[in-house]
Amino acid sequence: MNDDDVRSLNSQVEAAVSGAIGRQLPDLADADPVVRRSEHADFQANAALALARRARTRPAELAGTLADALRTAEATPVAEVTVSGPGFLNLVVSDSAIWGQIAARLASTRLGVAASEQGRRTVVDYSGPNIAKDMHVGHLRTTIIGDCLARVLTFLGADVIRQNHLGDWGTQFGMLIQYLEEHPDAPWHHDQLTDGASTVSALDGLYRAARKAFDADPTFADRARARVVALQGGDGATVARWREIVAESEFAFREIYDRLGVLLQPEDSAGESFYNPWLPEVVEELTAAGIAVESDGALVALSNEITGPDGNPVTLMVRKTDGGYGYDTTDLATIRYRIRDLKADRILYVVDARQALHFTLIFEAARRAGWLTDDVDVTHVAFGTVLGPDGRPFKTRSGDTVKLMDLLDAAVDAASATVLDRSHDRSDEELATIAAQAGIGAVKYADLSTSRIKDYAFDVERMVSFNGNTGVYLQYAHTRICSILRKAADANAEIDPTIPPHSAERVLALQLDAFGDAVAEVGRDLEPHRLGGYLFDLAKAFTDFYESCPVLSAEPPVRNNRLALCQLTARTLGQGLDLLGIAAPERM
Repeated sequence: MNDDDVRSLNSQVEAAVSGAIGRQLPDLADADPVVRRSEHADFQANAALALARRARTRPAELAGTLADALRTAEATPVAEVTVSGPGFLNLVVSDSAIWGQIAARLASTRLGVAASEQGRRTVVDYSGPNIAKDMHVGHLRTTIIGDCLARVLTFLGADVIRQNHLGDWGTQFGMLIQYLEEHPDAPWHHDQLTDGASTVSALDGLYRAARKAFDADPTFADRARARVVALQGGDGATVARWREIVAESEFAFREIYDRLGVLLQPEDSAGESFYNPWLPEVVEELTAAGIAVESDGALVALSNEITGPDGNPVTLMVRKTDGGYGYDTTDLATIRYRIRDLKADRILYVVDARQALHFTLIFEAARRAGWLTDDVDVTHVAFGTVLGPDGRPFKTRSGDTVKLMDLLDAAVDAASATVLDRSHDRSDEELATIAAQAGIGAVKYADLSTSRIKDYAFDVERMVSFNGNTGVYLQYAHTRICSILRKAADANAEIDPTIPPHSAERVLALQLDAFGDAVAEVGRDLEPHRLGGYLFDLAKAFTDFYESCPVLSAEPPVRNNRLALCQLTARTLGQGLDLLGIAAPERM
């Protein structure tokens, strides 16, 4: 273990209980000690309830035996053990152990969090907007959740490779390019647009016009089809225009990523076009392995594991009857590239839950082809839908999909009103910055504090509240702690471990000590809401501490210990918010 790593008291207590089980019941030494936080003590261990039958004794009797073993154990943080109920062990750790954990985490540049993913090459596929299309509400969750996981896994030591799988290829581009060639005065470059208009909005409008012309004018349709052939054949002028469209679209996406504080950079983009050169090779490999078989002139991969409603195997379309390739083939080439070329140990696809069947089939085919082995962990990180405040699918009044930039504008506007209501000594520039931090943070926290598999309602008024489980509440808690530390100036925060902690100090200290476990859990289970819930509980614990334990007016050494708690809480909240991709302002 690195010197910067600090084992949590929870893990130390688990080890102590496991040791007691091993000494008393050697055959059950590997049993789960079932340790968790408790309202009746610092921790509670429920192992006796689970093991009594296997040990052929009563739970209370086994609990008493384990309690005796814990009392005589050496080098554990457990100071008191009592038996309650049908066989619960209530465990209290020593005061010096609590203060020792706070001191160790303060001394660590990483807050004592172990680099549990050290060296594990992890590909995180997220966001994936379509070129020449506005990013909309459907891109919100993949972008926010994926970015959070990339941040957490990087912090845990993983070698993270971010991948933005852009929708940048297909017949629609031939149609759009032809229309642009025939309407050279149509503005769509970012330096041609005014009033904050978006390049992708302009391109989307032009594509709609091209589609209308395609359907109404057979001669234009013929020219558009010829342009598709030219694009696929690598015609210089056509490819140059296509690259221009991609670059302008990425410029528009960059504006949203920058506003959201998302880590994705242009070099992280690997769109559908990137995999085109390998598609014939992939098809040949699957065919040679007997995975791709002919069906009505097409090549398909029949699942060995999943059948449809008709009882027949579900299929992947490997090559169409006209010889073309689609979404399935591209994703097969993608997973092959990530394993073969990127040397991934772990691959995360942060994609809508509605794509579950598709990815199940892709992973199955990759295993059958021998690309995906037991050495590589691949996961579809599924998520639910963003709903409107009424709990229905989120649409505009006209029934259109809501643009992502419009959602962010609404959140910042709502946050601005909230900030103005509370701030009376800030410049307009400061207020604008605070409103942006609060509004964007509110959007991200509303998503990341919800179990990703569940749907959630986008309600900006609730999101920007200073009360309740909101991002603004966490940001405000951080600013309040920073205010205390500013007033304390360079005051001594050296911890005196001989001082018995107040009950509110004890609760806060134990919550601070659990940060590393919470972050590791997100890295393992890919559930960002675990970290969001942890930070909310930490902020509540600090509020109770703040109301019960005066800091600046306390006398040393009590004051020093309380300042240490403030310092560690500010650092932990700040680091935790950063892992969620949320700003931690020092003033609001």
